[in-house]
Amino acid sequence: MSSDYNPPSDPLDIIHADHELISVTKPSGLLSVPGKGEHLADCLIARVQAAFPGALLVHRLDRDTSGVMIFAATPHAQRHLGLQFEKRQTKKAYIARVFGRLEPKTGTVDLPLIVDWPNRPLQMVCHETGKEAQTDWKVLKATDEESRVRLFPKTGRSHQLRVHMLALGHPILGDPFYASGEALAHSRLMLHAEELRLRHPDGGKGMRFFAKAPF
Repeated sequence: MSSDYNPPSDPLDIIHADHELISVTKPSGLLSVPGKGEHLADCLIARVQAAFPGALLVHRLDRDTSGVMIFAATPHAQRHLGLQFEKRQTKKAYIARVFGRLEPKTGTVDLPLIVDWPNRPLQMVCHETGKEAQTDWKVLKATDEESRVRLFPKTGRSHQLRVHMLALGHPILGDPFYASGEALAHSRLMLHAEELRLRHPDGGKGMRFFAKAPF
């Protein structure tokens, strides 16, 4: 990542907080965890820990993706929530604006992914050595120029939604890694983690965290 990291200074947007977990809305342009070097120290977990000193990491969103993230308030909660992600027991829904008219209106991408080593951190489809990755999509509205879609990742691979949409020929608008030309000419990556469903670490009650897309 280049040294021109200028994260947004939005105040912490807390969706929910209790004795076991904290849910917040991550703004686009802010790292989830610190990068290498002091200039990359500002990140969401640092901001969350300033308000909730015991907060622990459970999962991440890409720097340019906005939306719902959760943090554990205790080591027990971190283990409990981490297992839910690992065993794919959480349910995630994203909103994206993609280039062109995506058809049909619903479908599934099932393409294995692996890191593109010479071009890290980019990922790529690889049928020989890639790890399984599946994404369901549903078109909400579409024109010839772009489509607004809801994406449901069944797996949690790095850059999964970005590479899967690119593989369909519909890169996510504003994607600095995978879009080009008209698709790149946007103010931000048009990808937002809108909804996250999971079980509460204390008692297993179903919880739903939601943050409306800002685009």
